[in-house]
Amino acid sequence: MSAEESPLLRLVPAAHEAIYNRFAPHQKRWILFHVSFVGLLAMFVQVTFVPSIPQIAKDLDLTDAVVSLAFSLSILADATGALVWSAYSSFYGSRAIYLWGMPFLCVGSCGVALSASLQSLLFWRFVQAFGCAGALSLGTGVIGHIYKLEERGTAIGVFFSITLIGYGVAPFLGGAATHHWSWRNLHYSIGAWGLLEMLFIYLSFPETSHPGTLGIDKLPSRRSIHITWINPLSSLWLLRSPNLFVVMLASALMVNTVYVLVVPMAYTIGIRYGITNEATIGAFFLPNGLGSFTGTLIAGRLSDTVVRRWREKRRGTWCPEDRLRATWIGGLFIVPLSIGASGLITTYIGGPIGLALNILCLYANGVGVDSVLNPISSYNVDVVHSRSAEATAACMASRLLILSASIAVILPSIERIGVAWTNIIAAVLAVIGQGIIFLTIRYGDRMRASIDVGFSTMENN
Repeated sequence: MSAEESPLLRLVPAAHEAIYNRFAPHQKRWILFHVSFVGLLAMFVQVTFVPSIPQIAKDLDLTDAVVSLAFSLSILADATGALVWSAYSSFYGSRAIYLWGMPFLCVGSCGVALSASLQSLLFWRFVQAFGCAGALSLGTGVIGHIYKLEERGTAIGVFFSITLIGYGVAPFLGGAATHHWSWRNLHYSIGAWGLLEMLFIYLSFPETSHPGTLGIDKLPSRRSIHITWINPLSSLWLLRSPNLFVVMLASALMVNTVYVLVVPMAYTIGIRYGITNEATIGAFFLPNGLGSFTGTLIAGRLSDTVVRRWREKRRGTWCPEDRLRATWIGGLFIVPLSIGASGLITTYIGGPIGLALNILCLYANGVGVDSVLNPISSYNVDVVHSRSAEATAACMASRLLILSASIAVILPSIERIGVAWTNIIAAVLAVIGQGIIFLTIRYGDRMRASIDVGFSTMENN
């Protein structure tokens, strides 16, 4: 029996099924390619900056700690931009917002490259990061528009895997460009990439929102250029739902382990094993990025399989929290063990053996974290399908604000209590995060019933 003939899938009305057949499979792949490479660009913007901090500090006659404020500021820009772009995408559509955001990225990149003072660097870094801040939330929203429930996790897995190639490769390329070229030329090239992406989107990216669902479509009449005010903070109101709030908190606790590993890398692995070259330090992001690539691909397909199997067990009844069952191995075992082991290895094992074991921990941590993040991202799209970009943005923005506070205490914690204890604390927090996910799986239906923020049903998902 083919998938189209399955009794399970015949429960979905034909009209709703047709929404996902508006685009042919090759068109869906092309759209997925587009949003994935915009996400890849956004990741390059975020992480190429880290290995260039020492060179920027030298050129501008500043300290590393002061220049690192630009990295913290870019996290704030990511949070702010994600909320702004996702809110406006619900009114104008994803295509228009992609085109509006790219000029900010291009101008901001050139501004960073031309910066001659700290104030200029901070301002243009904010503009640059703001321009591409909607890439992840808009990308997951677009995928929710074109892929059915049982296909969504796999597609989001592909999206994040391509995006996270940037997380692994960008620090190495950023470090190499800084060392052999210049950090200014690096940002000029990012601006040129943004211009090329904007051209591709303008020429070949269609609007993917379901017909009649955009705010501008519901206006009785409109001008050729219609500008309206939308409160970007309205997306955060979705987090009054216990379900959305707790999975956001759990994801923050998981991602925190990544920052504990990579942000102080020059001062932990670098100093412990005598590595000072920026390009070499950047190369140590590669194992974690490769692990993220692996984890999100596996978790995407696994979460779709879990959804299908549990629907079959319930004779066609869909429970959104079933997707979160795919997080168990990564959240309970791989993440806490990898971060805890890395701290102990860095503290007690030197030489090539210690370095090799740390590389293994970095890879395992990437696998574990993204095997949790992928199902959570898909869950956000599932439960609030009509506002999926906003739900994703609210989760991302809140998570980034939590992480910006966490980043500020990582180095002081390492200086005060050491690498091992700092990593063990992060591991314990990750286990707590997985416990929160367990409670959501068990009591998710009651939690959704307590506060309804417009949750999706099988008929409109």
